[in-house]
Amino acid sequence: MQKTSDTNVVETRPLPSPATLLAERPKTDAQAELVVRARRDIHRIIFTDDKRLLLVVGPCSIHDVVAGREYAQRLAALAREVADRVMIVMRVYFEKPRTTVGWKGLVMDPHLDGSHDIAAGLRLGRAFLLEVLDLGLPTATEFLDPITPQYMADLVCWGAIGARTTESQTHRQMASGLSMPIGFKNGTDGSIQTAINAIKAAAQPQTFLGISLDGAAAAIGTRGNPDCHVVLRGGSPGPNWSPAHIAQTEALLAKAGLPKSILVDCSHDNSAKQPERQPEVMRALLAQIVAGNSSIMGAMIESNLCAGSQPFPQPREKLRHGMSITDGCIDWPTTESLVREIHAALAPRFQ
Repeated sequence: MQKTSDTNVVETRPLPSPATLLAERPKTDAQAELVVRARRDIHRIIFTDDKRLLLVVGPCSIHDVVAGREYAQRLAALAREVADRVMIVMRVYFEKPRTTVGWKGLVMDPHLDGSHDIAAGLRLGRAFLLEVLDLGLPTATEFLDPITPQYMADLVCWGAIGARTTESQTHRQMASGLSMPIGFKNGTDGSIQTAINAIKAAAQPQTFLGISLDGAAAAIGTRGNPDCHVVLRGGSPGPNWSPAHIAQTEALLAKAGLPKSILVDCSHDNSAKQPERQPEVMRALLAQIVAGNSSIMGAMIESNLCAGSQPFPQPREKLRHGMSITDGCIDWPTTESLVREIHAALAPRFQ
């Protein structure tokens, strides 16, 4: 008989079940309490009169856990310093969507050599999330593959659905079952309505194909996720952080019957893909907040130990410590200074 399936599949490697991995690297009671508390605090910032600013900050992606650990240690100390006005959540991104091809993140290629040892990537990613939580830092990540959350979503305090996947039914369904607040980014074409439609879909009960904790194919039924909000990241027409863009987003949210709650990504098209311009965008947001805007509840900044990014692929031993191999970032001194500037600028909100 002629073969009619898997004609383009060259390999199938079994993975450990989610239950197996969770048992190998379990969370402690203290880590679980931090996740629950952080999710609750983020909810309050998004939906209530909590005046703190939610700041999602950290590397574009984690490719070196040693450098990531060093960054997390510095960020944890800074987070404690500004906690009365700014809630810092660390970007711990393990999956990277690619426009065409390229390194797809620590989960998919943890050895950075094209071997795609996903089992090792899942273990490494979960272990790193546990380390970050041990420092007292809440965690944030982008959910890209619909199976990955079963392995590590219990350790994530805030999640993102990216611009390329906000319109995807699969990701809206997945978000409906996730246990943390989720930010939907506007589309790469700049469409804010795409994100609003995603928020409404994710809030509804959904049934979809997935896997159980035991790794078996399953029909997953959800009750819907009420903790979703919009993330403005700019698009092909240009940035969308100006007062006019914020007002437009507020109007669209109101028309949809959704809370006027907006997080602005200072990177990507909002900085014209020039990472060094992120502080400029952040200062423009602060000016709006100080002038009385109450809908801007958060911001996102791509930051690393070193500024910019480095070409990849290249031999691992030649990679510069603490420099991104995906999107460019601002460096640690700039980050530290900017976070303190944010903290100082927010003082009038708390008087």
